Amino acid sequence: MAAHVLGRAAEQPDKIALAILSPARAERWSYGRLEAAVRGIGTGLLQRGLVPGDVVLLRLGNTVEFPLAYLGAIAAGLVPVPTSSQLTEREVAALLPDLAPKAVLHDPRVPCPADPGCPVIDTEALAAMHDLPPCAYATGDPDRRAYIVYTSGTSGRPRGVVHAHRALWARGMMHAGWYGLTDRDRLLHAGAFNWTFTLGTGLLDPWTRGATALIPAEGVPIEALPLLLKRHDATLFAAAPGVYRKLLSHHDRLDLPKLRHGLVAGEKLSETLRARWTAATGTMVYEAFGMSECSTFISGAPGLPAAPGTLGRPQPGRRVAILGADGELVPLGTEGTIAVARSDPGLMLGYLNAPEETAARLVGDWFLTGDQGAMDAEGMITYLGRADDMMNAGGYRVSPLEVEAALQGHSGIREVAVTDLEVKPDVRVIAAFYTGPEEIAEDSLAAFAAKRLARYKQPRLYRRLDTLPTGANGKILRRALRQKETDHGQA
Repeated sequence: MAAHVLGRAAEQPDKIALAILSPARAERWSYGRLEAAVRGIGTGLLQRGLVPGDVVLLRLGNTVEFPLAYLGAIAAGLVPVPTSSQLTEREVAALLPDLAPKAVLHDPRVPCPADPGCPVIDTEALAAMHDLPPCAYATGDPDRRAYIVYTSGTSGRPRGVVHAHRALWARGMMHAGWYGLTDRDRLLHAGAFNWTFTLGTGLLDPWTRGATALIPAEGVPIEALPLLLKRHDATLFAAAPGVYRKLLSHHDRLDLPKLRHGLVAGEKLSETLRARWTAATGTMVYEAFGMSECSTFISGAPGLPAAPGTLGRPQPGRRVAILGADGELVPLGTEGTIAVARSDPGLMLGYLNAPEETAARLVGDWFLTGDQGAMDAEGMITYLGRADDMMNAGGYRVSPLEVEAALQGHSGIREVAVTDLEVKPDVRVIAAFYTGPEEIAEDSLAAFAAKRLARYKQPRLYRRLDTLPTGANGKILRRALRQKETDHGQA
């Protein structure tokens, strides 16, 4: 996988592969320098006694060391586990028994247990590896483990998603089926280095094509992005919907003469926001739909835009279906579960140490996403929501059960239920509803949540209720919670 991503380095060693941008300066990495650092890190990790197949946990910040370490580990045949720097020490500790890593690559600024039970390699040591002799690329079976990412499982417990080296072949389907990506492009991704959306769309894909990746430096505010897009001749722009929304709140017009179009993923893009972007820039924005288990597989693209109100079509080379409760195809225009073919090269190998949970998502030749949709005669798929109450917080999938479990430990909370709410057009936040002897100050609840949950998982709104709404079987009715908040706002 690493050899494929950096396959253009030998033919264009002096071309800029990466520019890390701020209004004051740009740090540039050529393809030759990038490959040397990646393979040097691979050598350094092997010299530390790691062997191919070992799991390596990444607790790194929003710096170039994150993608270098990720690819360096894969180059050496190790299995990196990229994780959000927003995870708390408590959340990281909960992952360790499941992962059993052989090493942790750690930025001291990022939360991590003091004793993870394995060697810790800090960023200073990683940087010193850049100039080591290059490791040989570890090649082999494309179906072997390449990396593991974590997603918020429907059980409320984060679940490791194991991907194979072949996943990179599936990413190639996005180049034409979503991006319109060529080797001449300069793609600016607004996300942090250590977000998997940035890692794939913002870095791995441009490098695979021999293009240039542009990433804002740590601490650059969203308001500075238009300047960076224009100054550095960005031809493509990728971000979550929230970034587009914030940009357009500051600018009615954006002068971006080199920009061909925008790219968006992570959560549903509203038609209003799409129209505002086109009015402000004169360019289209193309949306993609996917999940940690299969990255993106439905999208609009240049020359093949999504019909209004739809996600778009399955990317060329993908097999996607809409299935009913019986696991059979439903008629066109009928709601069902969006499913991906088990043969898709981008589909995960399975959930880490959870064969039963993996098997539960497989029906015949299909993997069930848990998302509802309907397909029309043109192959366009309309998104109709989640079947399992999963929430979306700024592009991160979050299980309400995980948030509820963290809040349940508060001494003043008897019962708690969590859902997401639309607080204004195109803005959704996580809300917690609880019962207890008395109302608890919101700042107290927020401080409690901050010690137990990554920022993107923390509720932004708390409401005390006398009782939580439940159905006949005792299950929380999350739609009723949303209605209660609507009624509260109208009162």
